[in-house]
Amino acid sequence: MLNCLIVDDEQGAIDILRQYVEKTPYLTLAATTTNPVEALRLAATLPIDLVFLDIHMPQLSGLEVMPLLTGKCQVILTTAYSEFAVAGFELDAIDYLLKPIAFERFLKATQKALKAQAPVTQPLAVPPDNYIFVKGESKGRMRKVAFDDIVYVEGLKNYVSIYTEQERIITLLNIKDLQDRLPAAQFMRVHKSYIVSLPHIKALDGNQILFRDGKAVAPLGDTYRRGFFEALQRNVVGGKASAGLD
Repeated sequence: MLNCLIVDDEQGAIDILRQYVEKTPYLTLAATTTNPVEALRLAATLPIDLVFLDIHMPQLSGLEVMPLLTGKCQVILTTAYSEFAVAGFELDAIDYLLKPIAFERFLKATQKALKAQAPVTQPLAVPPDNYIFVKGESKGRMRKVAFDDIVYVEGLKNYVSIYTEQERIITLLNIKDLQDRLPAAQFMRVHKSYIVSLPHIKALDGNQILFRDGKAVAPLGDTYRRGFFEALQRNVVGGKASAGLD
Protein backbone atom coordinates (compact mmCIF):
# COMPACT_ATOMS: atom_id res chain seq x y z
CA MET A 1 0.00 0.00 0.00
CA LEU A 2 1.27 3.46 -0.95
CA ASN A 3 0.24 6.56 1.01
CA CYS A 4 -0.20 9.40 -1.48
CA LEU A 5 0.09 13.18 -1.42
CA ILE A 6 -1.37 15.22 -4.30
CA VAL A 7 0.19 18.64 -4.92
CA ASP A 8 -1.32 20.87 -7.61
CA ASP A 9 -2.31 24.54 -7.70
CA GLU A 10 -5.52 23.63 -9.61
CA GLN A 11 -8.26 22.03 -7.54
CA GLY A 12 -9.76 20.40 -10.63
CA ALA A 13 -6.53 18.51 -11.26
CA ILE A 14 -6.49 17.41 -7.61
CA ASP A 15 -10.05 16.12 -7.89
CA ILE A 16 -9.20 13.95 -10.93
CA LEU A 17 -6.18 12.42 -9.21
CA ARG A 18 -8.21 11.89 -6.03
CA GLN A 19 -10.74 9.83 -8.02
CA TYR A 20 -7.94 7.79 -9.58
CA VAL A 21 -6.34 7.10 -6.19
CA GLU A 22 -9.68 6.00 -4.73
CA LYS A 23 -10.18 3.56 -7.65
CA THR A 24 -6.73 1.98 -7.17
CA PRO A 25 -6.62 -0.69 -4.44
CA TYR A 26 -2.92 -0.33 -3.57
CA LEU A 27 -3.14 3.47 -3.08
CA THR A 28 -4.54 5.47 -0.21
CA LEU A 29 -4.86 9.27 -0.09
CA ALA A 30 -3.07 10.85 2.88
CA ALA A 31 -3.50 14.53 1.93
CA THR A 32 -3.86 17.10 -0.84
CA THR A 33 -2.66 20.68 -1.12
CA THR A 34 -2.48 23.52 -3.63
CA ASN A 35 0.50 25.03 -1.82
CA PRO A 36 4.00 23.64 -2.57
CA VAL A 37 5.42 24.96 0.73
CA GLU A 38 2.63 23.19 2.61
CA ALA A 39 3.48 20.06 0.61
CA LEU A 40 6.97 20.02 2.12
CA ARG A 41 5.50 20.22 5.62
CA LEU A 42 3.06 17.39 4.90
CA ALA A 43 5.78 15.20 3.44
CA ALA A 44 7.91 15.76 6.53
CA THR A 45 5.15 15.04 9.08
CA LEU A 46 3.01 12.36 7.39
CA PRO A 47 4.01 8.84 6.29
CA ILE A 48 3.98 9.71 2.58
CA ASP A 49 5.23 7.11 0.09
CA LEU A 50 4.26 8.76 -3.19
CA VAL A 51 3.75 12.39 -4.26
CA PHE A 52 1.86 13.46 -7.37
CA LEU A 53 3.64 16.76 -7.97
CA ASP A 54 2.59 19.43 -10.46
CA ILE A 55 5.47 21.29 -12.09
CA HIS A 56 3.88 24.73 -12.73
CA MET A 57 2.94 26.25 -9.34
CA PRO A 58 3.39 29.65 -7.66
CA GLN A 59 6.08 30.20 -5.02
CA LEU A 60 7.96 27.00 -5.90
CA SER A 61 7.80 24.89 -9.02
CA GLY A 62 7.56 21.14 -8.80
CA LEU A 63 11.13 20.86 -10.09
CA GLU A 64 12.27 23.07 -7.17
CA VAL A 65 10.24 21.10 -4.63
CA MET A 66 11.41 17.71 -5.80
CA PRO A 67 15.06 17.88 -4.61
CA LEU A 68 13.76 18.74 -1.14
CA LEU A 69 11.80 15.46 -1.11
CA THR A 70 14.76 13.31 -2.12
CA GLY A 71 15.01 10.17 -0.02
CA LYS A 72 11.68 10.77 1.72
CA CYS A 73 9.22 9.55 -0.91
CA GLN A 74 8.78 8.73 -4.56
CA VAL A 75 7.56 11.38 -7.00
CA ILE A 76 5.37 11.25 -10.09
CA LEU A 77 5.42 14.57 -11.91
CA THR A 78 2.22 15.95 -13.49
CA THR A 79 2.13 18.78 -16.02
CA ALA A 80 0.61 19.99 -19.26
CA TYR A 81 4.06 20.66 -20.71
CA SER A 82 6.01 17.72 -22.12
CA GLU A 83 9.28 19.66 -22.46
CA PHE A 84 9.99 19.25 -18.74
CA ALA A 85 10.11 15.44 -18.89
CA VAL A 86 13.90 15.22 -19.18
CA ALA A 87 14.46 17.51 -16.21
CA GLY A 88 12.03 15.43 -14.16
CA PHE A 89 13.79 12.16 -14.89
CA GLU A 90 17.16 13.72 -14.12
CA LEU A 91 15.76 14.36 -10.64
CA ASP A 92 14.79 10.65 -10.37
CA ALA A 93 11.05 11.01 -10.84
CA ILE A 94 9.33 7.61 -11.01
CA ASP A 95 7.27 8.77 -13.98
CA TYR A 96 5.91 11.82 -15.80
CA LEU A 97 2.17 12.20 -16.42
CA LEU A 98 1.05 14.58 -19.13
CA LYS A 99 -2.31 16.31 -18.59
CA PRO A 100 -5.06 15.44 -19.30
CA ILE A 101 -4.12 12.21 -17.51
CA ALA A 102 -5.78 8.98 -18.64
CA PHE A 103 -6.53 6.42 -15.93
CA GLU A 104 -4.66 3.66 -17.78
CA ARG A 105 -1.53 5.84 -17.89
CA PHE A 106 -1.99 6.68 -14.21
CA LEU A 107 -2.08 2.97 -13.34
CA LYS A 108 1.09 2.28 -15.28
CA ALA A 109 2.95 5.02 -13.40
CA THR A 110 1.71 3.95 -9.97
CA GLN A 111 2.60 0.32 -10.65
CA LYS A 112 6.18 1.47 -11.23
CA ALA A 113 6.10 3.14 -7.83
CA LEU A 114 4.65 0.03 -6.20
CA LYS A 115 7.40 -2.18 -7.65
CA ALA A 116 10.08 0.30 -6.64
CA GLN A 117 8.79 0.32 -3.06
CA ALA A 118 8.74 -3.47 -2.72
CA PRO A 119 11.90 -4.66 -0.93
CA VAL A 120 14.15 -6.98 -2.87
CA THR A 121 13.97 -10.25 -1.00
CA GLN A 122 17.01 -12.44 -0.96
CA PRO A 123 16.38 -16.16 -0.99
CA LEU A 124 17.12 -17.80 2.30
CA ALA A 125 20.42 -19.59 2.32
CA VAL A 126 19.65 -23.27 2.68
CA PRO A 127 22.50 -25.20 4.24
CA PRO A 128 23.50 -28.29 2.31
CA ASP A 129 22.00 -31.54 3.58
CA ASN A 130 24.48 -33.43 5.72
CA TYR A 131 22.18 -36.05 7.20
CA ILE A 132 19.15 -38.21 6.53
CA PHE A 133 16.33 -39.59 8.64
CA VAL A 134 15.53 -43.31 8.34
CA LYS A 135 12.86 -45.47 9.91
CA GLY A 136 14.03 -47.17 13.08
CA GLU A 137 13.37 -50.73 14.15
CA SER A 138 10.50 -49.61 16.39
CA LYS A 139 7.22 -48.51 14.79
CA GLY A 140 6.95 -44.76 14.38
CA ARG A 141 10.58 -44.16 15.28
CA MET A 142 12.90 -42.18 13.01
CA ARG A 143 16.67 -42.12 13.31
CA LYS A 144 18.86 -39.22 12.24
CA VAL A 145 22.07 -40.38 10.56
CA ALA A 146 24.84 -37.92 9.70
CA PHE A 147 26.62 -38.61 6.41
CA ASP A 148 30.01 -38.22 8.08
CA ASP A 149 29.13 -40.99 10.53
CA ILE A 150 28.35 -43.60 7.87
CA VAL A 151 31.21 -46.04 7.22
CA TYR A 152 29.40 -48.28 4.75
CA VAL A 153 25.98 -49.61 3.83
CA GLU A 154 25.00 -53.22 3.20
CA GLY A 155 21.88 -54.10 1.26
CA LEU A 156 19.69 -56.94 2.53
CA LYS A 157 16.90 -57.38 -0.04
CA ASN A 158 14.27 -54.88 1.15
CA TYR A 159 16.38 -53.73 4.07
CA VAL A 160 19.72 -51.99 4.45
CA SER A 161 22.19 -52.02 7.30
CA ILE A 162 23.87 -48.68 7.86
CA TYR A 163 27.18 -49.12 9.68
CA THR A 164 28.69 -46.28 11.65
CA GLU A 165 31.78 -46.51 13.84
CA GLN A 166 29.50 -46.90 16.86
CA GLU A 167 26.51 -48.98 15.71
CA ARG A 168 24.55 -50.79 13.05
CA ILE A 169 21.18 -49.34 12.00
CA ILE A 170 18.74 -51.60 10.15
CA THR A 171 15.98 -49.88 8.19
CA LEU A 172 13.33 -50.83 5.64
CA LEU A 173 14.82 -49.23 2.53
CA ASN A 174 16.03 -50.12 -0.95
CA ILE A 175 19.79 -49.68 -1.40
CA LYS A 176 19.28 -47.86 -4.71
CA ASP A 177 16.98 -45.31 -3.04
CA LEU A 178 19.56 -44.72 -0.34
CA GLN A 179 22.33 -44.35 -2.92
CA ASP A 180 20.34 -41.60 -4.63
CA ARG A 181 20.18 -39.65 -1.35
CA LEU A 182 23.85 -39.91 -0.42
CA PRO A 183 26.30 -37.30 -1.79
CA ALA A 184 28.18 -38.79 -4.74
CA ALA A 185 31.39 -36.99 -3.79
CA GLN A 186 31.48 -38.90 -0.50
CA PHE A 187 29.83 -42.28 -1.18
CA MET A 188 30.25 -44.88 -3.90
CA ARG A 189 28.55 -48.12 -4.87
CA VAL A 190 31.27 -50.82 -4.95
CA HIS A 191 29.11 -53.93 -5.06
CA LYS A 192 25.49 -54.74 -5.81
CA SER A 193 24.96 -54.94 -2.03
CA TYR A 194 27.49 -52.36 -0.73
CA ILE A 195 27.96 -48.60 -0.65
CA VAL A 196 31.10 -47.26 1.00
CA SER A 197 32.16 -43.92 2.43
CA LEU A 198 35.37 -42.96 0.63
CA PRO A 199 36.76 -40.89 3.56
CA HIS A 200 36.41 -43.91 5.88
CA ILE A 201 38.47 -46.26 3.71
CA LYS A 202 41.72 -47.29 5.42
CA ALA A 203 43.22 -49.70 2.90
CA LEU A 204 42.61 -51.92 -0.13
CA ASP A 205 43.55 -55.58 -0.11
CA GLY A 206 42.76 -57.23 -3.42
CA ASN A 207 38.98 -57.27 -3.69
CA GLN A 208 38.51 -56.21 -0.08
CA ILE A 209 37.96 -52.66 1.18
CA LEU A 210 39.11 -52.09 4.77
CA PHE A 211 37.85 -49.24 6.91
CA ARG A 212 39.32 -47.12 9.69
CA ASP A 213 38.72 -49.58 12.48
CA GLY A 214 40.67 -52.21 10.55
CA LYS A 215 37.92 -54.75 11.13
CA ALA A 216 35.01 -53.86 8.88
CA VAL A 217 35.37 -55.10 5.31
CA ALA A 218 33.34 -54.57 2.13
CA PRO A 219 33.81 -56.54 -1.10
CA LEU A 220 34.70 -54.82 -4.36
CA GLY A 221 32.55 -56.22 -7.17
CA ASP A 222 33.95 -56.70 -10.66
CA THR A 223 31.18 -54.55 -12.20
CA TYR A 224 32.12 -51.56 -9.99
CA ARG A 225 35.90 -52.06 -9.96
CA ARG A 226 36.88 -49.71 -12.80
CA GLY A 227 34.70 -46.84 -11.62
CA PHE A 228 36.01 -47.24 -8.07
CA PHE A 229 39.68 -47.00 -9.07
CA GLU A 230 38.99 -44.09 -11.38
CA ALA A 231 37.42 -42.24 -8.43
CA LEU A 232 40.56 -42.88 -6.37
CA GLN A 233 42.96 -41.73 -9.10
CA ARG A 234 43.33 -38.12 -7.93
CA ASN A 235 44.52 -39.26 -4.48
CA VAL A 236 47.01 -41.90 -5.60
CA VAL A 237 50.69 -40.99 -5.05
CA GLY A 238 53.59 -42.76 -6.78
CA GLY A 239 51.53 -44.74 -9.25
CA LYS A 240 48.18 -45.05 -10.91
CA ALA A 241 44.98 -46.29 -9.37
CA SER A 242 44.39 -48.16 -12.62
CA ALA A 243 47.12 -50.54 -11.45
CA GLY A 244 44.42 -52.10 -9.31
CA LEU A 245 42.70 -53.20 -12.51
CA ASP A 246 45.55 -55.46 -13.49
